[in-house]
Amino acid sequence: MEACRTEPTGDEARIAPAADLQLLADLLGAGVGREQARALAASALSAAGGVRGLGALAEPALAALPGWNPACARALVAARELVRRQLEEGLRRGRPLTSPADTLAYLKAALRDRRREVFSCLFLDTRHRVIACEELFKGSIDGACVYPRVVAEKALLLGAAAVIVAHNHPSGVSEPSLADQAITRRLRDALALLEIRLLDHFVVGDGEPVSMAARGML
Repeated sequence: MEACRTEPTGDEARIAPAADLQLLADLLGAGVGREQARALAASALSAAGGVRGLGALAEPALAALPGWNPACARALVAARELVRRQLEEGLRRGRPLTSPADTLAYLKAALRDRRREVFSCLFLDTRHRVIACEELFKGSIDGACVYPRVVAEKALLLGAAAVIVAHNHPSGVSEPSLADQAITRRLRDALALLEIRLLDHFVVGDGEPVSMAARGML
């Protein structure tokens, strides 16, 4: 197994919060010594502007951080994916979605720091238990093409009785656009023809996702 490079680089004077630094050092420390791991963690957090900035970097960009290599990048990408899967598994444990808290936690982890727009669907049974979580459409930095027919076909294939959809705004602005409102109405009407309910459409940006149902946009 390839280990992280051991040469410390970057300005350790600009250190992130101690807890963030230690967690990242622990993650990177399998192939290097304790001090080298802390140096790599400090330089990466400084270069990325903190934990959130680090979490938004794709694997090639992580590997290019000061002192890092592909092994370091893979370790962090794997850790992020484990967190996402843990949240997704929490949605699939068979209990109904009676509170939006679990849903919002998953959507934020899955979508908030994506650099391109991604449209995701949660397909639910008659008791509002999650059958599947799927990313159906991916787009550019400012839009994604969404096809209601594809959502409807997937819902029928899974035997879903209801759907929650969500997409991110890479700009960080969570306010639903006119285009978001239009596609929400089209999705609602297309699914209604099949007796499938569109429960909500969340827009994910910085801060808390915006519920279009709560805004009266459904």
